Amino acid sequence: MKLANSKRLWKYSLKHLAGGVNSPVRAFNAVGGTPLFIKAGKGPWFSDVDGNSYLDYVMSWGVLIFGHADPDIQSALSAAVLKGVSYGAPTEAEAALAEMIKKALPSIDKLRFVSSGTEAVMSAIRLARGFTGRDKIVKFTGCYHGHADSLLVKAGSGAATFGSPSSPGVPARFARSTVSLEYNDTKGFLDFMARRGKDVACVIVEPIAANMGLVLPAPGFLAALKDTCTRSGSALIFDEVITGFRVGFSGAQGLYGIRPDLTTLGKIIGGGLPVGAYGGREEIMRNLSPAGKIYQAGTLSGNPLAMAAGLAAIKKLSRPGVYKKLETSGSALEEGLRLIIRKRGLPLTLNRAGSLFTLFFSGGPLKNFRDASACDTRRYADYFWAMAERGVYLPPSQFETCFISTAHTAADIEDTLKAAAEALEKVK
Repeated sequence: MKLANSKRLWKYSLKHLAGGVNSPVRAFNAVGGTPLFIKAGKGPWFSDVDGNSYLDYVMSWGVLIFGHADPDIQSALSAAVLKGVSYGAPTEAEAALAEMIKKALPSIDKLRFVSSGTEAVMSAIRLARGFTGRDKIVKFTGCYHGHADSLLVKAGSGAATFGSPSSPGVPARFARSTVSLEYNDTKGFLDFMARRGKDVACVIVEPIAANMGLVLPAPGFLAALKDTCTRSGSALIFDEVITGFRVGFSGAQGLYGIRPDLTTLGKIIGGGLPVGAYGGREEIMRNLSPAGKIYQAGTLSGNPLAMAAGLAAIKKLSRPGVYKKLETSGSALEEGLRLIIRKRGLPLTLNRAGSLFTLFFSGGPLKNFRDASACDTRRYADYFWAMAERGVYLPPSQFETCFISTAHTAADIEDTLKAAAEALEKVK
C-alpha cells in the first residue's frame, strides 16, 4: 500500500487539529500506523488520497445504509441546498420526517430533532430527570451514549457502586449520579433496582450493544429492564443511535418487541448529515419547553439539509425488500466467515445482527464488556492492516462494529471472504 499522501496529511493535521483528528478512533491508535485520509466514496467503495480503493465496512459508522453518494439522497440534498442551508425557523420537512419516524417506531408519540446522538442522549436524560424528579441514572459498562459528562463513567468496585469518571474533566459529583452495571447481567440489575430503584430517574441501554464490538442482548435481559422500570417509575431509554433503522425499520425495539419510554436516534435518520433525535411517550415529551418547563434548544436542530436527506433515506428504507437484501448479505458474510474459522480451527468469535457484525479475536461467547476486553487486540490490528492491504476497510479498533450497506453486492461479499481467508492465514 502506498500511503505517502496520507502520511503527509497526517503530519499537517497534527499541527492544526487536537490529536490530529476530530474524533479519537480516527487516529488509528488501536491499530497503529498512519490514518487513511479519504478522498471520495461511491457505493460500497471509497478511495484514499494515495489512490488506494477499499470495500468499506465502516460506512461512516453505520450512517450510510445505502452506501456512499447515494443518488436519491444526493438529489434531495441538491434540491434543498438551492433553497438555503439554514433558517432558524420551522419547516414542513421537520414535521414530515417526525411523522415518518413515529410510524416506524410506535413507542414514540412526539419527538424533537437535535444535531447529534450525544445531544439526543443528554437531552433525553435531562427530560427523564425532570419528569421523574430523580437524579440517579443507570447505564451499562461498554455501552457508549456519547460524551456528556454523566455518561463518561466507568463501573465502581462492585455491581451496586456508583461510578467514577473515565475521563479527566468530568467532576466526580457528576459521576456519582451514575451507576454502571454489567450488560446482560439481569440478576445484578434486578438486585440493584430492588435496593435503589426508587432513586433512579432512568435506565439507558444500547438494546444491541455496538460500542464494545457487537454484543447481543441475552434472552430476557431487555424485557427485565422494561418490566422493572415500569414498576419502579423509572424511564427506560433505548439508545438506538446505531440500531435505529439499521437492524430493521422499527429498530431494535421492533426486533425484540419492547416499547421503551424514550428513544434516542441519529445517524441514518439524517441520511449522512449531522442529526439526532429523541422522543417517546406523550406524557413525558409534553414537559419539554415551550410546552413544559424542561429546557432544550438548538440553532441547527431540524436543519433543512439534514431533514431533506433524512426524508429521502427513510422513504427508501420503507420500500419492500431493503432489509431482506441487507439480511441476505449479512447472512452470506457470516456463513462464509464461520466456515473459514471452523476449517482453520481459529479462536475467533463472530457476532452478527442483520447488517452489523464484529469478528472478535477471542474464543467463546462474548456477553459483556469484560468478555470483549479479553480479546487479542494486537492480532486484530494485524488483521486490520492485512485486510486493508487486500482492499477491505474495517473499523480501526477491535471494539467497534462493521456495517454492510445495500450497495454491497454478492460479488463484494465473496471478495471480502477471500480477503479474510488470506488475512487470517497471515495473522494466526
